[in-house]
Amino acid sequence: MRVSLKDVALRAGVSIKTVSNVVNNYQHVAPAMRARVQQAIDELGYRPNLTARHLRKGRTGIIALALPELGNPYFAELAAAVIDAAAAHDYIVLLDHTGGKREQEVLVSQGFRARVIDGLILSPIELETEDLRRRTEQVPLVLLGEGHYDLPYDHIAIDNVAAARGAVRHLIDLGRTDVAFLGARRDRNQPAQLRVQGWREELTEAGLAVDEGLVATTDGWGHADGAHAMAWLLDSGRRPDAVFAYNDPIAIGAMRVLSERGLRVPEDVAVVGFDDVAEGRFGAVTLTSVSPDKKAIAQLAVASVLACLSGDEPVPRRVTVEHSLIERESTRGRAPRPSGD
Repeated sequence: MRVSLKDVALRAGVSIKTVSNVVNNYQHVAPAMRARVQQAIDELGYRPNLTARHLRKGRTGIIALALPELGNPYFAELAAAVIDAAAAHDYIVLLDHTGGKREQEVLVSQGFRARVIDGLILSPIELETEDLRRRTEQVPLVLLGEGHYDLPYDHIAIDNVAAARGAVRHLIDLGRTDVAFLGARRDRNQPAQLRVQGWREELTEAGLAVDEGLVATTDGWGHADGAHAMAWLLDSGRRPDAVFAYNDPIAIGAMRVLSERGLRVPEDVAVVGFDDVAEGRFGAVTLTSVSPDKKAIAQLAVASVLACLSGDEPVPRRVTVEHSLIERESTRGRAPRPSGD
């Protein structure tokens, strides 16, 4: 039998209203009374009926999160952060995979799941402004990523150009002058375009030649793409002394090829990735990486959806989230081991 508020009230010797106030974390409950009710909750194993709570407000208690590639570790970690942020507000998250394809992104944005969700967080790749301008669905929409839509939706992003410039500046500060970029795209992938832009701008600022022959294009975001790009670059007769990769999997794939070709990281080639995913922290050579604040992105996205639902945020915002460069062995080398006595 499911434990009810009435059961908890009987065990604690208080009214059902008092139990409700404690469960809903209302402030005006005396500490002793709160402790008494909480003890009864723990003893009986009471769990709130979140579905009923949301339905009383005319909601489902579900937020959809649509991402281009669930297999990409960055998006997997971002999804986990969104799930945690939503759970703090008693919401659950429905994950959707668009594959970065325009037709799927249009389908999601137009609200084909609108009957079962309260809001949508969408990270688009190919979606166009006109696609969103035709949107008639009233479910709150929050956008992630680098697209510029100039439409009345909250948009949460990082400054990819500034982040890329910081990564390249770090390599230049280490004395590297032939910095390659791995992960340029043939399609309209905007983050890749912006990161290449940052690579060019920082080289120019430092007075170094912008050698387009050191830009390697990839079809995807994975380890194999990074390995193929690095192999192509080396086979073309170019040997950079540093690599800035579009993301961490590409950087890790590149480091594998460098090792196979007898090149040491970072002594011969320093490597910087992007996204600071967990895998990069545990390789034979740990990876220096640009680290977007994924937790902040997730919390802002969920808060934006809830603010739209409550009507507290009528003016759409574009929010730029902080990033940092985490320096590890792929650029700084290993710290010397302490000598014995």
